[in-house]
Amino acid sequence: MFEKIADAFRIPGHLLGLARRPWEPQVVEPQYQETGPVPGGEGLAAVEAFRNADRRAGGGRLYTAVTQHLGSHVAPRLVGVSGGPHVFAEAAALTEMAGWMAHDSGNDDLAGRHFARALPLAHVSGDLPLAANIAASSSHLALQSGDPAAAAHWARTGLDIVGRTPRPASLMARLHAMLARALAAAGRREPAVRELEKAHDDIEAPTAPHGPWLSPFDVAALAGEAAMVLRDLGQYDAALRHAERAVVLREEGRVRSLALCRITLVDIHVHRNDLDAALHAGRHLLATDPALASVRVFHQLRDLRRRLETKRAYSPVRDYLDHFDEARRTRMLLLADIITPSREGTP
Repeated sequence: MFEKIADAFRIPGHLLGLARRPWEPQVVEPQYQETGPVPGGEGLAAVEAFRNADRRAGGGRLYTAVTQHLGSHVAPRLVGVSGGPHVFAEAAALTEMAGWMAHDSGNDDLAGRHFARALPLAHVSGDLPLAANIAASSSHLALQSGDPAAAAHWARTGLDIVGRTPRPASLMARLHAMLARALAAAGRREPAVRELEKAHDDIEAPTAPHGPWLSPFDVAALAGEAAMVLRDLGQYDAALRHAERAVVLREEGRVRSLALCRITLVDIHVHRNDLDAALHAGRHLLATDPALASVRVFHQLRDLRRRLETKRAYSPVRDYLDHFDEARRTRMLLLADIITPSREGTP
């Protein structure tokens, strides 16, 4: 199974405890250099390999690979004599990544436990931006679980942590965006708008460089978050502009992010009661790779279908739902190994 994962996502064999894969280039032994290896170099390569694979295919089938890598390659070095702060940072980044992959697999309780373990590892490493980044992940998870108060708490915790260190612009933007989403979900309009404005100010601000262990947060990600904030506040025209921008910016390279942005776009059209526009945008969703290993996308598509079902009196919606259900059956067939029957139909 791990050989198939390595070959499908081009993950070098040694990162999964395998021999060099046939497609890997021949290794050329480097000449001796007195400067020695860069701390964390191999760990950064592992994080980037898993991150790239996750962007292309979703995290549902990568979770086991990441946790195996943590157990076999990272954990022994945490207590080894040659370890250092960078090993704890590597462990924190990969543990956070495992949390996101658990979330993408539909297991939010497991994701929360990973985030809870990642945070002290980041503190021990001394990488405060990484700790703040993990707090932002916890904020997202709390919001997905329907707890805006906890989501706001974690976003503010991240802002407090990063306030004691040089501030990467993308991280500040992410934290303010998460706080804006939590406030919007709680119905606090004016504070939410202020936080969203801060996020837009931060994303372009020249500040400290983005740390190598931090998960990316860019203009496209902020556009997607802004669309959801403004949708929750009932500002549908403004939300639509941000959602359309997010889709355009995500059209290359990130299948899951693009699907999530398109779901938001269709949802906003439904809120505006512009059903023809919703169906036009929804046709692109039917072309989403059915093998995308993301239970999170599957569940959001299911929720979108429920909203469209309320508009079934409009005949084009009925026709669209027939095509939607056909694509859904294919998706369920291809994702049967990661979508458990008990989750189907869960509110």
